[in-house]
Amino acid sequence: MDEKITIIEGPPPVFEAAGDGWVSGVSEGSHVSYVAVTRLRTYNGPALIERCYRAWHKQEPIHLEFRANDGLERSAPIIAARHVEVDEGQMLLLWVRLEEDDVTVEIDYKDDEEDDDNSYNEDSDLPDLTL
Repeated sequence: MDEKITIIEGPPPVFEAAGDGWVSGVSEGSHVSYVAVTRLRTYNGPALIERCYRAWHKQEPIHLEFRANDGLERSAPIIAARHVEVDEGQMLLLWVRLEEDDVTVEIDYKDDEEDDDNSYNEDSDLPDLTL
């Protein structure tokens, strides 16, 4: 049985293209896929990271399970995870592999007046995770 981390409430996750250099090494395979990163609010970040490490140590996959914008349940294999503490609480960064058919590109232009601060915003609609 595959391990999974499930988003229990909140909007669908927002996936951003992962441009880190190490991503190209883990995204190789026989199928066209893309590595994306998502940021999720959690109350048990260290336990979720430990869960990923245990699955990987046993060489088993672990998936992020979520409800997409169309209301259907989807999952994506998690290939890397990181837990960070921010002023407002805990955040989980997950790098997932998305298949070519699941990827759509959206271009978001920021106004010059917007703040370029990438810090965590407590009022944002980040999904919540559970074990």
